[in-house]
Amino acid sequence: MRRAGSAALVLFLFLSSALAWPQTALPANQGGPAPEQLTQQSGSTGDSTSLVDAGSESNPQTMLATPATVPVPPGQGTDNFGGKQTKRMFWVVPNFAAVSADTKLPPLSVRDKFALARQDSVDYSSFVWAGLQAAQSMALRSDPELGHGLAGYSRYYWRAFLDQASGAYFTEAIVPALTHEDPRYYTLGRGGFFRRTKYALSQVVLTPTDSGGVSFNYSEIVGNGVEAGLANLYYPTQDRGFRKTAENWATQLEAASLNNIIREFWPDIRHKVFRQK
Repeated sequence: MRRAGSAALVLFLFLSSALAWPQTALPANQGGPAPEQLTQQSGSTGDSTSLVDAGSESNPQTMLATPATVPVPPGQGTDNFGGKQTKRMFWVVPNFAAVSADTKLPPLSVRDKFALARQDSVDYSSFVWAGLQAAQSMALRSDPELGHGLAGYSRYYWRAFLDQASGAYFTEAIVPALTHEDPRYYTLGRGGFFRRTKYALSQVVLTPTDSGGVSFNYSEIVGNGVEAGLANLYYPTQDRGFRKTAENWATQLEAASLNNIIREFWPDIRHKVFRQK
């Protein structure tokens, strides 16, 4: 996670030509978006909880946290593929927290939020990504004190894995549970490239709440700051201190911003690049 921003930037630049393709305004599906939900049971009785990936209910309540309050002129709705999100981007990258356009979901319980963080932190791709991050860091000799060879690689690896796991728990579970925020990303799915990009970036600092309002995104801003501070406990001396912590925090926010942009346009990429509905 500490160096995720550069990788996300490369991915975004690679896809930017596809993202910038003009969108064709098509009539909205008269029957509403097709339902696609990953359901579990939740309630005050302690039953097993659920993470809902996408649904077919009415629009979200607020523009800044969700795309619902934007009036949709006739013929200006989402494309016929509905801004539909999938559980994974590029069939590998976890996308469990993304919600399809024009979808309103019930609030997540505390157990739901921790389940979401667990999904993101121990998904099989997380182990692969940590391995790639560790290999990059060792090749660049980012922390020479960690050594080289198999022993050095293992030291890089567990730190990279802990970075991403702690980041997921702080931003998707611990802080959202305390602040009653919704850590999911609600896709806008309509409008031009720059408008949707602006919306995606706004979700780094604004987020929907469990009560349906809009709040400053403490989960992302504070959560990533806590993760960056926690890294002082297990990284070598030259990667500690206020300056390094601030740099790591900024890198996390950069990665979160780019991730939001890619998630916003993932339905378009699926439709226009991979020719999937």
